[in-house]
Amino acid sequence: MNDLLYKETSLLEEASGCLLCNEAPCTKACPYDLEIDKIIRCFRFDNKAGAINRLKDSLPCKECKDTPCLSACLKGKINTPVPIPDMFAKLSTYEKEGCLEVKLSIDFCGIPCENPFFLSSSVVGSNYEMVAKAFDMGWAGVAFKTIGTFVPEEVSPRFDALKKEALPFVGFKNIEQISDHTLEENLSFIRDLKRDYPTKVFVASIMGQTEEEWTYLAKVVTEAGADIIECNFSCPHMAANGLGSDVGQNPELVTAFTKAVRKGTHLPILAKMTPNIGNMEVPALAAIQAGADGIAAINTIKSIMNVDTDTFVSGPFVKGKTSVGGYSGKAVKPIALRFIHAMKTQEGLTQVPISGMGGIETWRDAFEFMALGCENIQVTTSVMQYGYRIIDDMIEGMKYYLSSHGYKGINEIVGKALAHTIPADELERDSICYPKFDRNQCVGCGRCYVSCYDGGHQALKQDDITRKPIMDGKKCVGCHLCALVCPVGAITQGTRVKKASRPS
Repeated sequence: MNDLLYKETSLLEEASGCLLCNEAPCTKACPYDLEIDKIIRCFRFDNKAGAINRLKDSLPCKECKDTPCLSACLKGKINTPVPIPDMFAKLSTYEKEGCLEVKLSIDFCGIPCENPFFLSSSVVGSNYEMVAKAFDMGWAGVAFKTIGTFVPEEVSPRFDALKKEALPFVGFKNIEQISDHTLEENLSFIRDLKRDYPTKVFVASIMGQTEEEWTYLAKVVTEAGADIIECNFSCPHMAANGLGSDVGQNPELVTAFTKAVRKGTHLPILAKMTPNIGNMEVPALAAIQAGADGIAAINTIKSIMNVDTDTFVSGPFVKGKTSVGGYSGKAVKPIALRFIHAMKTQEGLTQVPISGMGGIETWRDAFEFMALGCENIQVTTSVMQYGYRIIDDMIEGMKYYLSSHGYKGINEIVGKALAHTIPADELERDSICYPKFDRNQCVGCGRCYVSCYDGGHQALKQDDITRKPIMDGKKCVGCHLCALVCPVGAITQGTRVKKASRPS
């Protein structure tokens, strides 16, 4: 098998097998000072150019006889080490990419941000030490973990993850509430962070139980030095009624509480929307009309998952019981993007700034939110998996993308995808785009045939000798399920023809 032919597939598979160790032993063991862990992370997190450019011009792995990196690789304790020399040999076949100077700085609600990447309101930004570390590593801002006048009693455990085959973290569930620090402790965090990091952006997420509390919280976080206030109208699992998503589903409460916050501050106000609703535009409009300056979306989705086959309890397991929690992670990104699009195409909201979140792990995910109109991005679940260090590839990957596509600043991509999503009844329906099969790339696994026959239109057969697919043009409807399941990328979009001209 030609490694170069399948290098994208094999590189992704090999990079995905890396344990992403802290202070990686492989890097420490390299006698040539290669940033092994960083190179692998770059490729894994969609920053291929960053990975390629970190390889030395004369790849030293070719001269390395003892391969100490493989001996040090902790994955070898499980099965086999990550094939580092082989990976780097494949990476070295790519041309290195240059990067022109591009600007990631962008204004959000009138506040200058050095880049659009913020931590979202959660445990990943809940005290001074954590946020200071994130700021030092390059995050431009934080939406601090929601502040209230009360300290909730938390449960243990309170996290669980949804798995699929070998993927350990498709989705994530939490039943955590707002900050477990007192109000005075949280105000102290704000003061100290703004003193030490005056150019970073501090978004104070607040949640009150009455109009008076919302006004009071807005007043004290403003006095402490916050730059923006985010109203948490959307937490899906607060223990008391009249909080979180109960508010976000009720435009009247959104109106009343937004007005109450406006009484207590001159700062920009974001209304954080709940996805546990059919039309997010309704409460979003109510918030803007009541004095909010922008929207934050989406918060987590109400969920139940992982019912145990022995105990019949779903996760997280709290002394034999559980509750509905908030679902996040990569799996919710399409839902988040749908809500963002709905708001950015709604009259009265098209010019409203939106801070987008929900399933963002890489610069490419962030790009999708910005292309649909977001000027600001918030991240939590990915940080919980991989750490603050993902900011390196978010920043670098975005810079390489912008530079390679001729953009001078990140603001140039905001909203560019909106015009390409139209009502379903306006889509072109008079033609078929047939799949195109690369028979050199095809390995003959038959996945396309199985999916087409059992889940499609029985338009494919598998040749008895070559094992390659054979398409029946009379049956193919151009759904492209075959392309989606192909494990080696051997099926792409081919010729588009009018339905009246379908082959016989």
